[in-house]
Amino acid sequence: MKTDEFGPGETWRVFRIMSEFVEGFETLKDLGPAITIFGSARMTRDAASYKATLKVAKMLAQRGFAIISGGGPGIMEAANRGARMGKGVSVGLNIKLPVEQKPNGYQDVSLTFRHFFARKVMFVKYASGYVIMPGGFGTLDEFFESLTLIQTAKIRRFPVVLMGRKYWEGLIRWIEQTLVEEGTISAADLNLFYLADHPEDAVEYIVRFHREMIRPTGERRKRSPLPSTVSKEGESGMNAGGKGGMP
Repeated sequence: MKTDEFGPGETWRVFRIMSEFVEGFETLKDLGPAITIFGSARMTRDAASYKATLKVAKMLAQRGFAIISGGGPGIMEAANRGARMGKGVSVGLNIKLPVEQKPNGYQDVSLTFRHFFARKVMFVKYASGYVIMPGGFGTLDEFFESLTLIQTAKIRRFPVVLMGRKYWEGLIRWIEQTLVEEGTISAADLNLFYLADHPEDAVEYIVRFHREMIRPTGERRKRSPLPSTVSKEGESGMNAGGKGGMP
């Protein structure tokens, strides 16, 4: 029977798993406010969603947020690259996979995980918000998990932004016309996420959400990255410019 290098039997796997949590906690504990960006590893540099991710990450970094990605190519590369462009902290949480996952070269802080579940904990534990770019099953997994954790009050509510109306409108319509209509979620749950088309809208929503809804608590929110002054435009309300759910 084949076993991993830590020793014989499944019990020894506990130590490998534990080491991933310990390394993640120790490395990221002083990160400060951060936004995790998800999206497809398959997007090329000339794709509109790649370019939009660059801009979102750069603008968020300029507003004081660190940027966390999955560390790979495509949208993940764009997130880390944009963080560098905005002179922010660029974090990559890499995963060992047989295909697609190759660490990009734009990471200031880089961790590599063997187990998805340990990596997923780091994504959410150190995030002050999510930006969900166009992506596949992994992106959908992170999106729905964040909504589940917020809905069940397992984490504090933070902004979850879906970027790209054209890409996501079919999914949102299905959520509205099937999940809400069948009563498996409530209509109010549509407010757990925000749909944006433009990077400026996404960034302003995240900043406004934090200014209006989140009070700094805990070790990793010792300082606020947000400006002390609020423009009149910024006071217009959290739902200006879009909403979770299609009109």
